[in-house]
Amino acid sequence: MSVQHTTPTPGHAPGYRAIRFNMDWITRPLFGILLAVFTLGVIFFGARSFAILIALALILAAMEWHRCVSAGVHYRAEAAVTVTTVALAEAALLFAGHFWAGLAVVLLGMAVSVVLALRQQQNPLWQAAGVPYLAVPALSLVALCALPHGGQQVVIGMLLIVWATDTGALVFGNLIGGPRLAPKLSPGKTWAGTIGGSICAALIYVFYIYFLWGHVSLAAALFAFLFSFVAHGGDLFESFVKRHFGLKDSGAVIPGHGGILDRIDSTLAAAPVMALLVLVLHFNPLFAGVFV
Repeated sequence: MSVQHTTPTPGHAPGYRAIRFNMDWITRPLFGILLAVFTLGVIFFGARSFAILIALALILAAMEWHRCVSAGVHYRAEAAVTVTTVALAEAALLFAGHFWAGLAVVLLGMAVSVVLALRQQQNPLWQAAGVPYLAVPALSLVALCALPHGGQQVVIGMLLIVWATDTGALVFGNLIGGPRLAPKLSPGKTWAGTIGGSICAALIYVFYIYFLWGHVSLAAALFAFLFSFVAHGGDLFESFVKRHFGLKDSGAVIPGHGGILDRIDSTLAAAPVMALLVLVLHFNPLFAGVFV
């Protein structure tokens, strides 16, 4: 969305009076819906198909991350290490059947990335950070999807929370404006957008649980509202990284969305937290049904 050249109060976003129509109003929701439908379709084919989709998507994400943290030079080798680590970690998880097997591969990938970055004098800590930043969420999504009972429903529910949070934050932030959430990190994000996004997440998740089980769950609404702040945190973290390295967008591969990282930043934070809740703490985010 574009805005008129007004003079808003410092620390405040201008709100709906400054909104003007542009092609982002069409391209952003269109490509968002297409990506969402395609992703949900792949999930129903099972964990292995989902793992392949994740690995392919993270090829571009790895290129964006390492280009960002290396100032655009000498990053392809580090990106290749990250992509290879993601693929091998997913394979270790699927064939060994243990999350820890995948994590062992991630640790090895981090070590290789550090050594390579040191040799090229390219921000070794930031280069190595790209490995767990992408690989751990990938492992988390595949591990959740591979659960024998309810795994696919958990992943879909988590994605619905993330997507509703992002969409609600965009809509309410632009319509209402008001105080900015973190002006130094992301000037476009407002408190109105943050709370609006969380409310949208709660509403969408209530409808999802109703679709699954035929009853309204206030516990599900509360869970989604709270969990949405993990998604907000993922968005802010990527904004911090871009701001630190002087970038506005991670890329321009998706019309209306920027780069792959701009699209999946919330999911990268949400997936490991959901995996922790489900796989370690044995929490049931579906609030009913057989769940293992």
